[in-house]
Amino acid sequence: MRRAFLGAGTAAAVLAAVLVAAPAASAAAAPGSIAWGPCSNATLAAAGAECGVLGVPLDYSKPHGDQVQLAVSRVKHKVPDAQYQGVMLTNPGGPGGSGLLLATRGSRVPGHAGDAYDWIGFDPRGVGASKPALSCDPNYMDYDRPGYVPVTPQLERTWLGRAKGYAEACAKNTPKALLENMKTTDTVKDMDSIRQALGQRQLNFYGYSYGTYLGQVYGTLFPQNVRRMVLDSTVDPRGVWYGDNLNQDVAFDKNILIWFGWLAQHDDVYHLGKTQSAVQRVVDEQLLKTSVNPAGGVIGPDEIIDVIQQASYYQLRWTLLGDALSRFVNKGDWQNWKSLFEAFGGRGDDNGYAVYLAVQCTDVQWPQSWNQWKRDNWQTFAKAPYFTWQNAWFNAPCLYWPAKPGKPTKVDGHGVQSVLMIDETLDAATPFPGSLEVRSRFPGASLIAEPGGTSHAITPRGNACVDTKIAAYLATGALPARLPGRTADVECAPLPQPTPPAPTATAARADTGLVSGRFAG
Repeated sequence: MRRAFLGAGTAAAVLAAVLVAAPAASAAAAPGSIAWGPCSNATLAAAGAECGVLGVPLDYSKPHGDQVQLAVSRVKHKVPDAQYQGVMLTNPGGPGGSGLLLATRGSRVPGHAGDAYDWIGFDPRGVGASKPALSCDPNYMDYDRPGYVPVTPQLERTWLGRAKGYAEACAKNTPKALLENMKTTDTVKDMDSIRQALGQRQLNFYGYSYGTYLGQVYGTLFPQNVRRMVLDSTVDPRGVWYGDNLNQDVAFDKNILIWFGWLAQHDDVYHLGKTQSAVQRVVDEQLLKTSVNPAGGVIGPDEIIDVIQQASYYQLRWTLLGDALSRFVNKGDWQNWKSLFEAFGGRGDDNGYAVYLAVQCTDVQWPQSWNQWKRDNWQTFAKAPYFTWQNAWFNAPCLYWPAKPGKPTKVDGHGVQSVLMIDETLDAATPFPGSLEVRSRFPGASLIAEPGGTSHAITPRGNACVDTKIAAYLATGALPARLPGRTADVECAPLPQPTPPAPTATAARADTGLVSGRFAG
């Protein structure tokens, strides 16, 4: 799913060469067609998907200028043409998530309701198989990094230096023209180029996490081109992006405590403590211990935090992570933890991280005063000590980003007729108030809430109450009746918390069925 990094000495030259020269000035400015062929990815091939490439303007203000190449996938409809309902464009979030595999997502919709659509996946500009693919410093997420919490001035200076160095690496290894054209609005225009290339008057859209923000902006800029839209785990447009990240911190910490409580309920399996506070003490002890002596010389507190954060994203990973934490604490198995960190942390391939920053740092001007960041994050840390500084340093290159920021689109969905929204009320990556806010801006939207659910962006995933409503919407356009006020329109119980098996020696693996990325995971 991730792209190999180009050596620092040649990256800028090679990436510049990939910015394909546009056709002659006499050629039409409208997007071209997609030449479909077989997919090299085994999952796509098994699903009968086709793959292709679409050239789009690097800078839409210069339609005859350089192009970038978007990798696109398609699983065609399985119903007679008379029952065809158009294309279903998808996005997994991030920003920076590869979307090619989402072309297979239609098969998960109950009652074959997804069969009436051509499901379209794509890698957004800069991502994965699209060209050029961004990369700045592939080993930035390395082992045994400096502790996230800047308890000393030296640690603070070290992290600021790392953040500045990453931004400088992006300036060195990526053409400036590409960095200047990585905003959400650029990807939204790419989405409309895909629509035109497919010969569709309107598109349907299924977006997860950051993909919901793409849907919001697309619906604002191209409302007449939206037929139906599903938004799973909705970004709050009021906080793009500095405020949204601070809100995430508190929500992630709340969910990790819920996971600690679940581990305590299953102490007979995990042997980490019989109360939430006992499990928390065990984790805190490991964070302190590894800050002095990294496990195996590679697993420090940062690597522990990065892995356990997955429990705040997805209940589906609770058993995997519980097993790993038990083995780490009770058996000293740092090798398994190292495998998890490599699976989740992006070590050796920073494409997703580079794209994440390229989008978020230029969508809007982040605060330019480090004193403001410092004040806001210490205040948030008092409520959320596990993930606040991790998230702060993750975003800190925006202080030094080598491209001009724009202004975020004022989201207005009054022109969009039909939207189905879904969110779990304890979703940490995109806290639930964002769904209520977007519902208020889209009068044609209905919201399904899952009270008490802590998972993020996973539909359809076997919750019959939710999935049948998605199927009905895709089949007929039927939405739950919209209720008055700032509220969800219907509630579904979330999937039950998992029941753990006995710990095993199974090798760690990531669940590739989950979407990826900072606002998608």
